[in-house]
Amino acid sequence: MKVTDIECLKNIANEVRKGIIEEVYQAQSGHPGGSLSCADILTVLYFNQMNIDSEKPQDMNRDRLVLSKGHCAPALYSVLAEKGYFSKDELKTFRKLDSKLQGHPDMNKVLGVDMTTGSLGQGLSVAVGMALASKMDHAGCRIYCIVGDGEIDEGQIWEAAMTAYKNHLDNLCVIVDNNQLQLDGRIDEIAGLDNIRGKFESFGFSAIEVDGHNISNLIDAFHTAKQTKGKPTVIIAKTVKGKGVSFMENKVEWHGVAPNKEQYEIAMKELNSVNN
Repeated sequence: MKVTDIECLKNIANEVRKGIIEEVYQAQSGHPGGSLSCADILTVLYFNQMNIDSEKPQDMNRDRLVLSKGHCAPALYSVLAEKGYFSKDELKTFRKLDSKLQGHPDMNKVLGVDMTTGSLGQGLSVAVGMALASKMDHAGCRIYCIVGDGEIDEGQIWEAAMTAYKNHLDNLCVIVDNNQLQLDGRIDEIAGLDNIRGKFESFGFSAIEVDGHNISNLIDAFHTAKQTKGKPTVIIAKTVKGKGVSFMENKVEWHGVAPNKEQYEIAMKELNSVNN
């Protein structure tokens, strides 16, 4: 069922963030910063935009999501649990032995995961293949691919972008989680990445810049992408790494560190206060 109420979507996104913190804390391992930054994006996709049904997870005509930045699996697992693909209790098994919720998403273990990812730069190539297959089969599926801004340092991203434009893949929507931080620093300091919009436009994409935490703006951006014909679209979502947890926000050190008990309690208290 499509959720259209903005406040409801905000509340779902907040629940997704709680799930992320729960997962990483219980595992004492994982990537909270980039997971928190893409929580609103995933919420809008799964609850407002994508043609999907948790009761029919293998429907061949469903839309697909490729989380190319696969280390942010906690966000994907949390939104899938909220959507009803599996019990939220399973989030506590994240990264545990014998858990299906591995540190990177595995399509062979988790219903709702459309592609196994984790090796950065490869997800967009897969998404391009999915979009091309949908065109060839006249299936009408839309393919969404979330990439990290640090990830787009990878050359394979731009090879895939050229292929997407060459084949007029207007059913492909790339979302750049532009939180401006990667593993060990700012993106502009690591590889000098700037003018992301201009780069994608030079590769033939229709480009939209948007506040990646503004639900209404995200919905409008995805609507515009659906109306764009003859070329793929990239949505450059300006986000904050660690969004929703004050001591994690815009801090590179929270890229891949789990909170201790005290930090966990502070984070959950802040998130619980959002809906009160």
